[in-house]
Amino acid sequence: MEQITKQKELVKQIISSLEEFSDPKRIEFANRVYPTSLKVFGVITPQLKAILKELKAATKDFSPTEKIALAKSLIDTEVFECHQLGFDYFDNNRKIIPHLSMEDINQLGSHLDNWVSTDYFGSYILGGAWRRGIVSIETILEYAHSEDFWKRRVALVATVALNQKARGGKGDTNQTLRICDELKTDHHDMIVKAMSWALRILSQVDRTSVIEYLEENKAVLHARVTREVNRKLDTGKKN
Repeated sequence: MEQITKQKELVKQIISSLEEFSDPKRIEFANRVYPTSLKVFGVITPQLKAILKELKAATKDFSPTEKIALAKSLIDTEVFECHQLGFDYFDNNRKIIPHLSMEDINQLGSHLDNWVSTDYFGSYILGGAWRRGIVSIETILEYAHSEDFWKRRVALVATVALNQKARGGKGDTNQTLRICDELKTDHHDMIVKAMSWALRILSQVDRTSVIEYLEENKAVLHARVTREVNRKLDTGKKN
């Protein structure tokens, strides 16, 4: 009971801090660049990092279960910056990811309606759980086959955690290209951008397979994917 009370108080304090740092210009920027139905306070990254640092210090004695519950409480606020903090909290406490259940993961990913939240959830939580074997490729395929394009996007973003060293990935060509195959003809803008990202990250650990994949699928992949990935292969840069 004491921890639940502390958890509620922490969430209340976080929202109070977000209100204090609220910036109308940042809200306008957010509405233009990553529109969402979530409440947006318009808080810049350095201020969010300061809040996250305080949150980590305040919860250092929390058990993994208590930390997961706190993150879910942040998501349940339906506040955009609380989502960012909740997802970043996992990225800064990666040892708690093995303690996630599918119920936890589903709750954490229950309000995805913008590319920022989707990419945080996909690379920090869903992908991390997939890499550790908590989530199966069948679950990722379910995301890939969803009518919701945000869920289809998150399936591709999750592959980043398999291949990006900063995320703890060591490379998994087969599973990455399996998901790419499911979505290679999907030319929704959010899917195209995620496909490009997934292949560019894979190219850092398996350049040959990405080159072969582009050649084999050039007739169906969106031109932007081919252009950006080839540029990454040739120059090391996206643009």
